[in-house]
Amino acid sequence: MKNAYVFPGQGAQFSGMGKDLYDNSQNARTLFEHANDILGFRITDIMFEGTAEELRQTSVTQPAVFLHSVILASTLGIKPDAVAGHSLGEFSALVAAGALSFEDGLRLVAKRAAAMQRACELTPGTMAAVLALADDVTERICAQTEGIVVAANYNCPGQLVISGSVEAVKSACVALKAEGARRALVLPVGGAFHSPLMEPARKELEQAIAEAKFCTPTCPIYQNVDAAPHTAPEEIKQNLIAQLTAPVRWTQSVRNMIADGITSFTELGPGNVLQGLISKTNSEVTVTSKANL
Repeated sequence: MKNAYVFPGQGAQFSGMGKDLYDNSQNARTLFEHANDILGFRITDIMFEGTAEELRQTSVTQPAVFLHSVILASTLGIKPDAVAGHSLGEFSALVAAGALSFEDGLRLVAKRAAAMQRACELTPGTMAAVLALADDVTERICAQTEGIVVAANYNCPGQLVISGSVEAVKSACVALKAEGARRALVLPVGGAFHSPLMEPARKELEQAIAEAKFCTPTCPIYQNVDAAPHTAPEEIKQNLIAQLTAPVRWTQSVRNMIADGITSFTELGPGNVLQGLISKTNSEVTVTSKANL
């Protein structure tokens, strides 16, 4: 029986996240305090007691979700046969698999969040969830729509998120509903993540990733950009750089892990979004989520 550990991305946060870890594990408490020092502010105060609005700030959300996931993984002492993460979660997966240190992972996530925020302010954009429509139909509609709009998150069969400029996404939603989508709903997000509008952030993060020390992971990581397993540090770095403007191929990653012998998945971090997506992709595998000790 082979087990994969998977890590959620932005949007999984909730007020109070990680407090049980902090209260019940000295190891977790030490790591949280170390994170406060690295970031230069007490992110734990916002995680444990902050409002939903405070937690939604990209500069807080991304490191908060990352910290919850990697500290939980560290405290549990996991030994995965494979790892994967959804968007931001890919950084958590890399730390859990030993490819990145806790410190370097956190610094990169903080830089990623800041770069993405700047890109959002530079060119406003948005995303929309498309339900119950074939992926190739959604891709075709995006290609035919005037302006920038692309497939961004292949979450599970029948659920694809598109991303781009506000007007192009809205236009695509109208066309997608006309093509038979059950829903094509604009999401309350701050920008056009995983689209060409994130190019300024990709350029900004490229140097930081290139300069960071990456090691060979203890197991393969299935990366978002190609849904394939990787262990070579240089390949991992290049895929991580490309990730900001490329789609998250989550459906394909799950299918490839199963084809390679993974029989169970454990989600580590806040919420259980990935548990649901994996079950919808393949109902026969064992899927659990763990947010607490």
